[in-house]
This record gives sequence, structure tokens and C-alpha cells, in this order.
Amino acid sequence: MSVAVRLFGRLTGLAVIPLCVVLAAGAGARTVLPLSDADPGTVDPGVVTPDDPALEPAGPRRVAVFSGLDKITARVTEIEATIGEPVRFGTLQIVVRTCNQRPPEEPPETTAFVEVVDVGLREGEPETLFTGWMFASSPALNALEHPVYDVWLTNCKTVEGAASSGSE
Repeated sequence: MSVAVRLFGRLTGLAVIPLCVVLAAGAGARTVLPLSDADPGTVDPGVVTPDDPALEPAGPRRVAVFSGLDKITARVTEIEATIGEPVRFGTLQIVVRTCNQRPPEEPPETTAFVEVVDVGLREGEPETLFTGWMFASSPALNALEHPVYDVWLTNCKTVEGAASSGSE
């Protein structure tokens, strides 16, 4: 049985105010869970959360595509990051939490919620450089500020099959 979770919200400026969560399982069965004013850190044990392994699709997986610029070598690299899995670009570790692309009948926009941490070359605590939304149409809106690297969102896509073994 596959389970899908969608968060419906209202867009106000650059923030989305969550209104409800819709859980869909099987042949069109749906459960609508209104969001209350309860502490967002608490989760009802009966509610499926995005970190639940039951939500992981067996086949297709969402991948965010970034371009990364190394300012020292002037090389631009395409970076593909599967949602929830850390990816390295130089000393940066990039984790994509969600990636969305509007349907073709709406104005084009690709967004991703991203966490970027500089793990550095030296021992010690990694430094969080960026946590927030990136927009493919406006890369400078929420830009990663780093002296050596620039990273910006370019696309969001679905890849069929399991993770790549490197033999493709």
C-alpha cells in the first residue's frame, strides 16, 4: 500500500501558512487532518510524518538539481540531490528537505527547502550557512553566501528506479 502526504497552505508574501494535511492511501481513500495551534514540535503518534519510512516510494524518487560554482577554479558543476540524502559539493553538505515544481498549466516555478552546512576541512563543529527556500526563477532572492562556493536551484525532477549504482 502506498501512502501520500500533501500539505495544503495559503501563500502570504514569501511564507506558506499551513492549513491542513491530506493523507491519501490506496484507491482514493483520504484523511484530512486540520492543523491546530498546538506546538509544531509535537506529533500525534497516529499521524504519518514525512520522516516515516512508509512514505518512501519504492520506484520513483524526487531529485533537486542545483548548479554549483567553485569561485576559485571557475567551474560550474551540476549537483543532483535526492530528497533527504546529504550531497557533498566541495566542503559543503547539501540536504534537500522538499522540492516542488508547478504543473505545466500554471506559471513556471521550482522551489526547494534546503539546508547547507560547511563541514570544512578542519576539525570542529560544522557551520550552518543556509536553511530556507530557494527559488529557481530568482536565485538571488535567497542566495547562499560563501566566499568559495555559489549554489543555486535549477530544477526539480522525478527519477525512476532505485538509487544509481554509478554504472549508468
